[in-house]
Amino acid sequence: MSRIGRKAIEILKGAEVALKGDKIVVKGPKGELNTPLMPGIKVEVEGNSVKVSRNNDEKQTCAWHGMTRALINNMIIGVTSGFSRTMEIVGVGWRAALQGKKLVLNLGYSHPIEFTPPAGIEIVVENPIKFHVKGIDKELVGQTCALIKQFRPPEPYHGKGIKFENEYIIRKAGKTGAK
Repeated sequence: MSRIGRKAIEILKGAEVALKGDKIVVKGPKGELNTPLMPGIKVEVEGNSVKVSRNNDEKQTCAWHGMTRALINNMIIGVTSGFSRTMEIVGVGWRAALQGKKLVLNLGYSHPIEFTPPAGIEIVVENPIKFHVKGIDKELVGQTCALIKQFRPPEPYHGKGIKFENEYIIRKAGKTGAK
C-alpha cells in the first residue's frame, strides 16, 4: 500500500473540502481549487480530515492513490497559505521590472521580453535581479517559473541565466588552450 496515500490529510483552519460528483473541491480564504477524481480512487471527508483509499492493487491505481492524496494536500495548503517561488537573474545588466501585471525582462537580447502571467499568478519584483512568483495552485506556480526560466536557462560555463534562489549551477571548465 502507498505510504503517502494512506496518510490522512488534516484540513487546515479556514479550508473546506467537498466532493461534487467526480470532482474534489477545496475552498479557502485565498480562493477555490478543484481536481477530478481518478477511477478506482475513493475519497472520504471525515470531520477534520480527508482519507484517500483505492479499490484495487493495479499498478495505475496505486500510482493515482499517492498522487491524489498529494494533490488534495497541496490544494488545502494553497487555498489557506498559498505557494511562492523566488527566482534570481544572474548576468551583467540583466534585470526584471513590472509594467502593470506584465514582467519585463532585459536578458541581453536586442529587445526586452514581456511575460504576462496566467490568471491566478502574481509576480512581485523585490529588486532588479530577484522576483517572486506567487499563487494558490502549486502546479501553476511551478509551470510559470519553468516558462520564465526558458527565456535564459542557467548555463554551466559562465553561470548566467534565470535560476531559482537556492538552485546550485554545476560549473564546467572551459576550453584549455593549446600548449
